Amino acid sequence: MASVFFFFFPHTMKLPMFAAIFFAVLSLTAAASCSKPLYACDSSNSLTKTLPFCKTSLSIKKRAHDLVSRLTLNEKILQLVNTAPAIPRLGIPAYEWWSEALHGVANRHGIRLNGTIKAVTSFPQVILTAATFDADLWYRIAKVIGTEARAVYNVGQAKGLTFWAPNINVFRDPRWGRGQETPGEDPTVAGIYSVAYVRGIQGDSKKGGKLGNRLKASACCKHFTAYDLDRWNGITRYVFDAEVTMQDMADTYQPPFKNCVEKGRSSGIMCAYNKVNGVPSCADHHLLTATARREWKFNGYIVSDCDAVSLVHETHNYAKTPEDAVADVLRAGMDVNCGSYLKENTESAVEKNVVAVTDVDRALHNLFSIRMRLGLFDGNPTKLPFGHIGPNQVCTREHQDLALQTARDGIVLLKNSANLLPLSKSKTHSLAVIGHNADNPIMLIGNYAGIPCKFVTPFQGLKSYVKETIYHKGCNWANCTDATVDEAVKIAKSVDYVVLVMGLDQTQEREDFDRTHLGLPGKQDKLIAEVAKAAKRPVVLVILSGGPVDISSAKYNEKVGSILWAGYPGQAGGTAIAEIIFGDHNPGGRLPVTWYPQNFIKVPMTDMRMRADSSSGYPGRTYRFYTGPKVYEFGYGLSYSNFLYKFTSVSENKLYLSHPTATQPAKNSDSVRYTLVSKLDKKFCESKAMNVTIGVRNEGEMAGKHSVLLFVKPKKPVNGSPLKQLVGFKKVEMNAGDTSEVEFLLNPCEHASKANEEGLMVIDEGSYSLVVGDVERPFDIFV
Repeated sequence: MASVFFFFFPHTMKLPMFAAIFFAVLSLTAAASCSKPLYACDSSNSLTKTLPFCKTSLSIKKRAHDLVSRLTLNEKILQLVNTAPAIPRLGIPAYEWWSEALHGVANRHGIRLNGTIKAVTSFPQVILTAATFDADLWYRIAKVIGTEARAVYNVGQAKGLTFWAPNINVFRDPRWGRGQETPGEDPTVAGIYSVAYVRGIQGDSKKGGKLGNRLKASACCKHFTAYDLDRWNGITRYVFDAEVTMQDMADTYQPPFKNCVEKGRSSGIMCAYNKVNGVPSCADHHLLTATARREWKFNGYIVSDCDAVSLVHETHNYAKTPEDAVADVLRAGMDVNCGSYLKENTESAVEKNVVAVTDVDRALHNLFSIRMRLGLFDGNPTKLPFGHIGPNQVCTREHQDLALQTARDGIVLLKNSANLLPLSKSKTHSLAVIGHNADNPIMLIGNYAGIPCKFVTPFQGLKSYVKETIYHKGCNWANCTDATVDEAVKIAKSVDYVVLVMGLDQTQEREDFDRTHLGLPGKQDKLIAEVAKAAKRPVVLVILSGGPVDISSAKYNEKVGSILWAGYPGQAGGTAIAEIIFGDHNPGGRLPVTWYPQNFIKVPMTDMRMRADSSSGYPGRTYRFYTGPKVYEFGYGLSYSNFLYKFTSVSENKLYLSHPTATQPAKNSDSVRYTLVSKLDKKFCESKAMNVTIGVRNEGEMAGKHSVLLFVKPKKPVNGSPLKQLVGFKKVEMNAGDTSEVEFLLNPCEHASKANEEGLMVIDEGSYSLVVGDVERPFDIFV
């Protein structure tokens, strides 16, 4: 979105004062809350209650058609923007399409936490939630968000129920400021996350298919498509033309959105600011209509990112006039403009015969259909399904416990030399907590956040374990231009153990602001090294960040005994960090993104290619294609236990994919035989699926949760094959010494295929391996 808020405060201001000012300002950014939920078709309104669009016995399609047919041209045009005004003569209230709920209901735009409900559950930022590799947990979080969103609406503190989340763009480049909002770099993970989130917030069952036409709240998958650059080296998202190959589009950029629509049944899509191969996303008929609506059967509304429609003419110079820009986006299939461009230019476009009224009507049918699916044209919504949800279902103990569980399960243990962690509760008599992120509650929640039910900072969490706990800020701010190293060293010498809480914050990575380096900013490395050198025992380092950080100096420093990555862990982040450090929780998170070395910044952020190019030295991107050195790998994560794997059962060692009706297999440029997935029907692919059972044993002395990640890799990658790719992941909870079995179903058409240069999915003949941890099991595919 274009509208971004961020607050800076002087380091001399006391934190409680800043927090109070922060949330006071946040609350004042809005108009007064509504006194009751907004809805149409009031049974007491004799003017409208008999009109067809108010009759619930009719289909939503017929009702929407009737409503649109009653509007004047001026009324129609005013409904094409996110802040849609009321239509009093038909009893239709105003509606705000723009609300946010990335990791909890956000206090902005259509939502006002300034009435009966003053706070909501604030979950960890999405990148840390993704690190749990637990799709069931993702669904439960989204279900809570949908419930709390309805509650806010039902008490009259919301102007709409359409939430512009989730962000499912692949975290392609480690510098991207918005990578924190995403489920990481793997398109399979992003797709599974999108389905879990959409089903949860919209009120569907975990497996889907039980929602029907009704929506508890509306999800919107963004940003469609190939959007993952905000502001880098003088290039902004507002002018960027993403040059994407058909191959990369097919197996990296589009799959999360395809899953979101086809499996999640998302009711919204947001088109992005950028151009893709010369065409602005919001003006791309192939993208919005041919692909989303026709191929994927999308049934919902499409919104522009904010002011993206204006860019079609004013920045991208794709349209010659404002009227042409209006025509381009409406004909492409966009329905509502976040901003005012359509309100200002559509009438002129109609008068000049550039836009047909039928194009406007099509958009309005989609928009009013969504409002009807939300129950906002069925009379008083508090007396309908979801109408019973109220303030007593916000910030409940269950919801807050879920936020804590997510932080616990997502935090990743990156290093634990000589089993430094967990610290002994009985033998740790004094503790120093050093770092700018140690006692700053705002930094726990990342961006697009609401007002949390409560905060627990790392310092507060650790202090609850050790009475004699000293806090020292160490750095003036995340940029750490001013570090009080000598004072920190003096404190470190005086205590039993030191916990350093360092990393990034929203001054370093955020919307409209990409990073230019991958290391810790300013003097953070110096502070860590000097404190570690002075401390009596090896120190514990906690990194808060959304994107990956090159912490090689700490990784290889013997005096840095343990490293935890805690993302932006949400309202209960401090409790989760402390519980892990003192052994009340066994860490089990895994990195959802590759951590690259600092010299990766030599790669232009504008290069959208995923695959490596050895001839030019281009290293590729993400674990699937990157060939360079890594600080930490995708999926990496330690535990206080040691989990051992073995393949206990694999149904097939050889897969024969010769379909009786398929044409003769072709050969690619490497003379490898392949078959097109499109030539193999769904039933045939399912009949060839391999059942894979993996035995897991907890060899440690602690119970713990553990995510099992299964990959498939070709013995010899050819013609752009991924080095390996994820089949799936499963979460198990095991006591010390226990053995468990985890089952996967490998569908070769889905899990062993790749995109060729034409963007078609193919399966290469050859030798492959199933990979889990450091254990491999070979199998062969014949076509």
